[in-house]
This record gives sequence, C-alpha cells and structure tokens, in this order.
Amino acid sequence: MIKIIAGKYGSRNIKTLKGNNTRPTSNKVRGAIFSRVGPYYDGGDSLDLFAGSGAFSFEALSRGIKNAYLVDNNRDSINIIKENAKLLDVDVNIINKDYKIALNLLKDKKFKLIFLDPPYKLRVIDEIIKFVDVNNMLIEDGVIIVETEKNYQLNKNIGNISIDKEAIYGDSKISYYIRKV
Repeated sequence: MIKIIAGKYGSRNIKTLKGNNTRPTSNKVRGAIFSRVGPYYDGGDSLDLFAGSGAFSFEALSRGIKNAYLVDNNRDSINIIKENAKLLDVDVNIINKDYKIALNLLKDKKFKLIFLDPPYKLRVIDEIIKFVDVNNMLIEDGVIIVETEKNYQLNKNIGNISIDKEAIYGDSKISYYIRKV
C-alpha cells in the first residue's frame, strides 16, 4: 500500500501490485513531481501509460485533474486500478490495451499531464513522445513526466517537445518535457 500525498484524497491508502514486476513511484518522488509541475489543478485530463497501480493518476485526480486515462496491458494492474478507483470512489478511464493501441485510440484527446513509466527494458519513450507531438496531444502548458533509470539517456528535443528539467532520485531519473513555444 502507498498513500495519496495531498489533495482531496490526501493520506488515503491505495493498493500496489505484489511482487517485483512493477516499481510504484515512491511517495517522495510523486511529491517532488507534483511540487515541480504544480501542486493543484483546476481540471484538465491526464494520461498514465504503463499505469501499474494508477498511483500517479490518483494523485493527479486528488489534486484537481478532472479526467484520468490509465493504460496498462497487464490484467493484474487493471484489477488493482479498479480496486483503487473503488477505494477512492472515483471514476477513471481504464484502457486494458498495449500502449500503441491505446495511443491510437486517444490521439484526438488533449492532455495536461502525461506520465510515462514503461518497463526499463522497453526503449519506447522517444516513439511515444513523437506520437504525442505529431498528434498534438499535449496542451500548451502541459507536461510529459518520464521516469527512467538514472543513467538512461533521453533525447532532449523530440519534434516540438523538449526537456525542461531532470532530477535524480536514487536509481530513478524524472524528466519533464514541455512543448516549445
């Protein structure tokens, strides 16, 4: 179990998957992310690819994001997301599909927050950000938050989207991409 840090559901526990197949983003790192991108929101949509337990999306909803889209192709993850949504009594859009299929389904949506935390062995971040850029899925003041291994080298610029900041937390690196103006 991990806690929602702040907002409407602050200090409420949510479930995580058992075992070592996933790496839930720690409370400390989620807190740092939301301190960086804005602690509270007045609406907007978020996309959480490779959602795992959905902790990022539930934190975003707690802080005022209006709609959350959670994508994962693992049945256990989908079941945990459903349980967590029920625990918090919140409606979320759950997509039990491969990320490529999900992106194509969502390509006409506009997102304020996009969270990418693929399994470290997948090297798909550039491909996903390029897709988001080409399909104009990130709103003007939106942010793409990418979690990788701390030594993973990301492209600084992908189309009209570029890294604004990076931070290291233990073995993880958080990169913040924004749309160039």
